[in-house]
Amino acid sequence: MGKGRLFVVSGPSGVGKGTVIARIMEADPAIWKSVSATTRAPRAGEADGVDYYFVERSDFERTASGGGFLEWA
Repeated sequence: MGKGRLFVVSGPSGVGKGTVIARIMEADPAIWKSVSATTRAPRAGEADGVDYYFVERSDFERTASGGGFLEWA
């Protein structure tokens, strides 16, 4: 895999992170979004594998302890 740049878009819920990311991805098709895993339930309009990977806590913990995540909290 080639070298690239990592950009982190961070902010409180509802601030517009998704809108900013969508616009950036529209402007440059070479940019892609990493999808995180969460143990919380999906919110209205969220899709598994698009917004997050929605997983059971036991699966999350097993993946984390096995080194399956780049980072986790």
